Amino acid sequence: MLWTLEKCRFVYNQMLDGLNNQEKPNRYELQNRLPAMKAQYLELNGVYSKILQYEPYRLFSALRGLAQLKKKGRKVGSLRFKGKGRFKTFTYNQSGFKVVSTGKRCNKLHLSKIGEIPVRVHRKIEGSIKQVTIKRYPSGKWFSLISCEVLEKPKQTRNRRKVGIDVGLNSLVYDSNGNRADHPRCLNRSLKC
Repeated sequence: MLWTLEKCRFVYNQMLDGLNNQEKPNRYELQNRLPAMKAQYLELNGVYSKILQYEPYRLFSALRGLAQLKKKGRKVGSLRFKGKGRFKTFTYNQSGFKVVSTGKRCNKLHLSKIGEIPVRVHRKIEGSIKQVTIKRYPSGKWFSLISCEVLEKPKQTRNRRKVGIDVGLNSLVYDSNGNRADHPRCLNRSLKC
């Protein structure tokens, strides 16, 4: 996993270099450079392709975040190259992962081109898994963050009472229970001035 993390860092830095050389930032142009990079650096073939394809997305997400901060009036710098040990996560997006339940406390997380890793799942995984992010903390421990899509049914209300509301000229709001709110007549007050 550490080797995969280093290769992701390398691709991120290469993509950032390509971004700095572009006149107008274009994510798809950077993403199209990935096959040429894999042909030039053969060790990148040992990394699952979806992981490497996620790096331009991460780069442009960071760029979009900086642009939003700049719009709010904050002083922002530019994106920095990641040095050794400064890259913490890699992401399996859409495919290349599977959680294998063993029926014990420790399950197994199968990651493509890495293998099976024992994981301790602290809560039941509900829904379909959409993304798995592997994160290394400074303590040396690894954690997996699993994003799921859960389809929730809309809750039915037990309230059977209905209220009709009428918006009118004499009263602003009049409901079927007899409650009413007087019209503030803002226009009439402003015309008297």
